[in-house]
Amino acid sequence: GKVLTVTLEDDLNDSTTYSLFFGNAIVDLNEKNPLTNYQFAFSTGNQIDTLRASGRLYDAWTLDPVQGIFVGLHAIGNDSAFYKDPFVRVTKTDEDGHFSIRNIKSGEYSVYALADANRDLIYQPGEAIAFYPASVSPNAEVTEKQDTVWKDSVTVDTVRMAKIVKFSPDTLELHLFKESKKRQYLVKSERKDPRNFSVYFNRPSDLLPELRALNFDASARFLLSSNATLDSLTWWIPDSAIYQQDTLQLSIRYQKTDSLYTLYSQLDTLSLVYRRPAASKGSLQSIRKTGRNELGITTNLGASQDLNAAVRISLNQPVSRIDSALVRLNMKKDSLMLPVEFSWKMLDSVGMVYQLSTAWKEGESYELHVDSAAFTSMYGAVNKVLKAPFKTKTSEDYSTLKMLVSPFDSLIVLQVIDAKESMVQQQAAQAVGNRFEYLKPGDYFVKMFVDANRNGKWDTGEFHQRRFPEKVLYFSKKLTLKANWELEEQWDYRATSNPYAKPEDLVKKKKTSQTTPAR
Repeated sequence: GKVLTVTLEDDLNDSTTYSLFFGNAIVDLNEKNPLTNYQFAFSTGNQIDTLRASGRLYDAWTLDPVQGIFVGLHAIGNDSAFYKDPFVRVTKTDEDGHFSIRNIKSGEYSVYALADANRDLIYQPGEAIAFYPASVSPNAEVTEKQDTVWKDSVTVDTVRMAKIVKFSPDTLELHLFKESKKRQYLVKSERKDPRNFSVYFNRPSDLLPELRALNFDASARFLLSSNATLDSLTWWIPDSAIYQQDTLQLSIRYQKTDSLYTLYSQLDTLSLVYRRPAASKGSLQSIRKTGRNELGITTNLGASQDLNAAVRISLNQPVSRIDSALVRLNMKKDSLMLPVEFSWKMLDSVGMVYQLSTAWKEGESYELHVDSAAFTSMYGAVNKVLKAPFKTKTSEDYSTLKMLVSPFDSLIVLQVIDAKESMVQQQAAQAVGNRFEYLKPGDYFVKMFVDANRNGKWDTGEFHQRRFPEKVLYFSKKLTLKANWELEEQWDYRATSNPYAKPEDLVKKKKTSQTTPAR
């Protein structure tokens, strides 16, 4: 158990240095302690290449060090090598994201990182990558370093100068990201309700699919409900003659990607079958008694209401008629219920989500009252009575954070995040400083990204265009906010020696990248 034999199956080139990279694969028999990042180098010529290049790999969005990622070199001038040939020299990052590529031959190189899913050391679309913005020319020089010998913990014995070999570059910084390229395809279609059907795609789309009826009236009109990214779509069927059919057949034309991530028009046929569940006794009695189905209604209200939040009313069918006089918002004053004026807004395209907004008074008791039949769906269903009592919070329940960023840059976007790095609030940087209000007491952190294209969100990189992910920085401190308290901080984001440092409370050491745009 003390000898490892490696048999090479390929012929070796003359006058070439080779490295066997074992990573942490070799461990001792009893304790399983690894021989960390072990490499064995040999040469088929008279000399062995000894140059090195080292640095650190970060996740582009979270700035966490990323472990277990290949970092390697390609000769400069061969721009296609990254997705055609394996690395000429390669290593792996350790748990702190550090890497050191050894046994490099003198020359000029491009540096890449690759989360190599299929372990061929060649970039495949969809794998997380990083690339250094400039070429590197590894070098070594002999320098002197002061070496102090101590008699004991406080007394110096001897100070002498020792010669050491310094390898460069040794401070490379790479940022791992995934391109926004992603295969686009139809995930599934379903018809859980006879009056609608849904289609789901695996990623956001810029175009709506085209539908054509095959076994029913081709001139039929549908009502479309969709999310903002057009990858979750539901069509409602107004015509009872159509939705009473157990099976609907349609053709759908949509955008799909090929193996090279090029979009093309795909035509499929959907067979949408509705399988009727057994009706419960209660539902049958309800239909016989009222003559129509009930329209489900819910709100986002709880026992307490945030001062900066609006009331949201959601229905489970598209609404065709609203009797606004039957929707009332009252404030309780002593024993009286005083009417409160509010604004009314529909939030979707089919009338299933509405927002009620008003200027809340602090610490007051309110009640939202929706009478029966205030909402009538396109299918004739009406809602039941809804009463929702609640109380508003007070300004003393919140904290406020004021952050002044210097120097000011109009491209900076600030985010207040919690300990799980979930975004709480986001604002574009203001020259006079940013004020984040209505924060619940607790621990928070602040990060920024440089919104180069001014689209209000963080964008990842793109390899072929040599576009880097938008820059991300973290404020160095954890901010503990207390109730009824305002905290003011200044952030000179150029003043730190390591711009990619983040608060220790947030650092996560992981083996794979978590880069995905905010969200």
